[in-house]
Amino acid sequence: MFSKRFLSGAALTALSFAMGGVAYAQSTGSQAQEEEAIVVTGVRRSIDGTMIAETVSKSRATITEEYIDRQAAGQTILQTVNLAPGVNFTNNDPYGSAGGNLRIRGFDGNRISLTFDGVPLNDTGNYAIFSNQQMDPELITRATVNMGTTDVDSPTASATGGTVNYVTRLPLDEFGVWLQAGAGDFNYGRLFGMVDTGEIGPWDTTGFLAGSYANYDKWKGPGEIDKRQFNARLFQPLSEDGDDFMSLAIHYNRNRNNFYRNINQATFNTAPGAENDIACIRPTAGPGIQNETNQSTAILWNGTTLNNTSCTNYYNVRINPSDTANIRGQVSLGLADNLRLTIDPSFQYTLANGGGYTVIAEQDSRLDLSGSDTAGPGVDLNGDGDGVDRVGLYTPNTTNTRRYGLTSSVIWDMNEDNRLRFAYTVDYGRHRQTGDFGLLDINGNPQDVYGGKDGQGDPVHAADGSNLRGRERASVALLNQFALEYRGYFFDDALSVNLGVRAPMFLRRLHQQCYSQDGSSNVRCTSETPVPFIPAVANAARGWEAGLPNGNVQFAGTGLLQTSTQFLPQYRANLHFEDILPNIGFNWRLGQGRSFYFSYAAGFSAPRTDNLYTVSRGDDPNDISFPNAAPETTQSYDLGYRYSSGSFFGQVALWQTNYENRIVNSFDDELGYFVDRNVGAVELQGVDAQLGFEPVHGLTLYASASYTESELQDNIPLGATSFLPTRGRELVETPEWTYAARAEWDVTDFLSFGLQGKYVSDRWATDVNDEISPSYTVVDLDARLDLDFLGLDNSMVQLNIINLLDEEYLGGISSQNNALTILDTDPVTPGNQMRAGSAPTYAPGAPRTAMVTARTRF
Repeated sequence: MFSKRFLSGAALTALSFAMGGVAYAQSTGSQAQEEEAIVVTGVRRSIDGTMIAETVSKSRATITEEYIDRQAAGQTILQTVNLAPGVNFTNNDPYGSAGGNLRIRGFDGNRISLTFDGVPLNDTGNYAIFSNQQMDPELITRATVNMGTTDVDSPTASATGGTVNYVTRLPLDEFGVWLQAGAGDFNYGRLFGMVDTGEIGPWDTTGFLAGSYANYDKWKGPGEIDKRQFNARLFQPLSEDGDDFMSLAIHYNRNRNNFYRNINQATFNTAPGAENDIACIRPTAGPGIQNETNQSTAILWNGTTLNNTSCTNYYNVRINPSDTANIRGQVSLGLADNLRLTIDPSFQYTLANGGGYTVIAEQDSRLDLSGSDTAGPGVDLNGDGDGVDRVGLYTPNTTNTRRYGLTSSVIWDMNEDNRLRFAYTVDYGRHRQTGDFGLLDINGNPQDVYGGKDGQGDPVHAADGSNLRGRERASVALLNQFALEYRGYFFDDALSVNLGVRAPMFLRRLHQQCYSQDGSSNVRCTSETPVPFIPAVANAARGWEAGLPNGNVQFAGTGLLQTSTQFLPQYRANLHFEDILPNIGFNWRLGQGRSFYFSYAAGFSAPRTDNLYTVSRGDDPNDISFPNAAPETTQSYDLGYRYSSGSFFGQVALWQTNYENRIVNSFDDELGYFVDRNVGAVELQGVDAQLGFEPVHGLTLYASASYTESELQDNIPLGATSFLPTRGRELVETPEWTYAARAEWDVTDFLSFGLQGKYVSDRWATDVNDEISPSYTVVDLDARLDLDFLGLDNSMVQLNIINLLDEEYLGGISSQNNALTILDTDPVTPGNQMRAGSAPTYAPGAPRTAMVTARTRF
């Protein structure tokens, strides 16, 4: 058996659920390693689940099911952790099923490792987090936020800004049923049900089955949110003492959502309800030329009819369908009294896109191979008997991912005071990114939400019989990571030391199956016959000699001898990224509930798939360059102090992060996907603090505060001799101050109230800091009536009011380089070339929203 100090993974896992989440980390191996929090006994560990007494040597905040259960039923877990210091999550709607934007200490969600029972959930291609696809909150027993650091075995090649880890509940030992129904504003309705099997079979196996369905209207504009989810888990103890165990869990989530439309500040100030079009009627197909670029009729969000337009803003092509699933295994086996093996295998599946609309000429040379988009015979797309029209098509960019993972650890207790752990992770993701065009009905509705993708809707065929498509590429993301961690106790347990190192080795295998425009992410997927590109004159900037071919090609329909329209043929490439990342922590217990801690962690983020598919070629046909192939790196430091005494917990931390090659990610509302830009080196520093206490019996209080200072260290190059003046500016979407607070009052044994709020200060929306988003405060209320006093045991009714004060505010930001035009003659920034401004867009916050939930358990 393991020593008393170093409890086994199984015992720790079981205790973590029984005690409301006192084991913090993500994988089974990390849970077995994080034993410190349960050494102390007989001491209060939590303030109504809003805060627990942390003891690890890093800045961390944990919430448990007590607090999660008080939030709106069905709410995304990323909204629920929003009170933690350093965290800022902006929700696209009040109920959490329409997406949102997570930031921790100025790092966007793509730089934060999100894991679910140790399984990495960030997209393998662009590392995006999809907040609307997370597990039903009724099944989450705790969620933990690491601010600025990862765990030593974090299965990620992207996390430089911290982690969010959440853990599934264990099945109960006795048979039980949970039934829950909710209703609220905007025609909100949700049903949730769960059955615990209790101990069954000859080996006392336990399990649960759970399912939910939610549907409601968007809080503004046309469209709806539809979400279905299924979860199941089996848990099998392998020893009488529970040290050894196996677990298998299944998760499936299906979303069919209409997007909210981002708007700029000018529109927000004059027409905050602006949304996508209610209806769009395409021109009737018939004799003559129909041009859907300007001959459709739209009913705008405010009921106004707009003639001679297109269906690009019609709400039913602004959609976000997704089908996601995973299978998660956990195994913990004692190989000897002081040696334990943990294994966490997983498989994930994703099929999703962000909608899209494009007008295609029936004479497009990809359809008829005429070499002209205006003079060929054309292909009849709208069924009117001719080939001379311009026809609207549904054009989504769909990603289909199959992902296999394994996180494992061998933990060796050398003696009672020293432990060594070796961890290995492999994460293999194969994702196919396609853009198969699909047909629309007369009212502009897609025939299938996945367009013409294989096995989905009917495709539009190109001249060679292949699908007409906007992209076609197959990629592999392969992470092999080794980690080693030492943990020791010294000076009668007063000092604990963690020394770790992880070595990620990351491969991106690229297969571009379309022609790539040189120096751009644009592609041309076609069976046209290309012609070699031969520059007419020498181009000193590119180093070409007159008449020297470089292997690029052109197409007659795109304009010959134009350097801006040359294409690289299809290609394959393997790009490797690796690093050695130390992780150090010290925790000094001073006695009487006081302690200091220090942590240092190096971070690493490999480039995203989309960035790597932007390629260039000089005069050598074999010289393909990847201009966005530089990885990001961070150096993070934390110095913190904690105090706990009876029912009072407090923590404050000073932190600093130095960031090299920072990539900023923002959503482009018109394109329907995220785009990146490099802002160079960034320095971040600040203070995080949180406290929780119970001043009188039945009343608990929690508060957190964060101060963040950011500074860009470089100007962004715009050309060989010009730049964007960003040096010394602050980082976009990063509030200088955030405050959060919650009070919970048990009025009687059966009636309780909770009130919480979050203040977010101004945030810059551009890299040059020429547009700012105003500060805002959102307050939520929850009230619960337990029905035991009526003889209805384990039953309750709960009221949640989101945005109680009906604050009007701007939430998520799609940031830009600059909002205002920069001129050559600008006296503040002399030497810059003229650069037109582009207005940032925002996701307006949802108004006051009320919902009621009723539950019974038996």
